[in-house]
Amino acid sequence: MLKIEGLTKRFGGFTAVNAVSFEVHKGEILGLIGPNGSGKSTIFNMVSGTLAPTGGSIRFAGREIAGQPPHRIINLGIGRTFQIPRPFRRLSLVENVVLAGYYGQGRRSRLKAFEAAERALGLVGLPTDRAASVEGLGAAALKKLELAKALATEPKLLLADESLSGLDEHEMDQAADLLRRICRDLDITIVWVEHIMGHLMRVVDRIIVLDHGEKIAEGQPAAVANDPRVIEVYLGTQAAAMRAVAGTGRA
Repeated sequence: MLKIEGLTKRFGGFTAVNAVSFEVHKGEILGLIGPNGSGKSTIFNMVSGTLAPTGGSIRFAGREIAGQPPHRIINLGIGRTFQIPRPFRRLSLVENVVLAGYYGQGRRSRLKAFEAAERALGLVGLPTDRAASVEGLGAAALKKLELAKALATEPKLLLADESLSGLDEHEMDQAADLLRRICRDLDITIVWVEHIMGHLMRVVDRIIVLDHGEKIAEGQPAAVANDPRVIEVYLGTQAAAMRAVAGTGRA
């Protein structure tokens, strides 16, 4: 579904992403992990059109999209969430999602846009009352709103950016399960950037690990959790949590 080859992004003399290559297969949840500054968000920004690559190729469903603007990429079927939700607070909950649907599809009637918004809100467990306000939503509800906005664009591929940050343990379990249901029930392929390894490892099918802008490991969770380079990058509790959840018994 998505094929990235030699993807590179430089900011002046600093190389944020250096010749990264990987594929995303239809129907899977792919985890994209790495320490802060490893290039994860930069890759998301290039795939979604916020940044133009310095070099390399991004092909979606066989079509080159590198350097295309965000509205064209989202119209092709790539949606994304953001780590820090920034809703339009003067709009209602439903209106926030309707606006995303209009932007993402570019061809909706008003009626269909509202229907899609209400479906997305219902799926993530938020109120569908058209008078419901964004004010007063907690961290978990704001993350759900991010997902609903992305789903209203009817993506084939969803880029989920740190969907667990700011949540408690119970909320993290719910959010991880929700991503799995979205993939399974809506047939939406997911690339998930996350720092909280324990929850990610039990949901994803494969993992790609970045460090200093380069890919250092790729494979199934158990294999990646025991890769010496990955262990070196995630020294301490994160590495232990990864191995425990991957079922290695070496936590």
